[in-house]
Amino acid sequence: MRIVGFDLGTKTLGVAVSDSSQKIAFSKETIRYEGEGLSSLAQKACEYLKAVPADTVVLGLPKHMNGDMGESAKRVIAFKEELLKHDMELKIELWDERLTTKIALNTIAFTKTANKAKKRHEKVDSLAAQNILQSYLDRINRV
Repeated sequence: MRIVGFDLGTKTLGVAVSDSSQKIAFSKETIRYEGEGLSSLAQKACEYLKAVPADTVVLGLPKHMNGDMGESAKRVIAFKEELLKHDMELKIELWDERLTTKIALNTIAFTKTANKAKKRHEKVDSLAAQNILQSYLDRINRV
């Protein structure tokens, strides 16, 4: 089984997927949901999860640098609750995502992956999801 990583933004959901050995995370896509609610996004996410298939979702939890949780973290928790309503027998892990977007932006700048701002923004979300998932995979695979 694979593990899926999600990075929830205000308009997009970055998606990453592990390999079958659950050792390496791959950036996959960005799901747009601008103007739609979290319930609609959860439906789209569940359709994606059925196609993968996965038994675990790692959902980035945006904490402030001091560890406090703000509005973005509350949105992630609400999104988790929406996913759970779909009863897909998924394990949903909340995972500290501090600095993952910054790391993704630095990666894009360093590799010159995307020249246009729109392309860069689309890539950032899925790369942030990849960073979230990879840190989770590294943690569970420590021996």
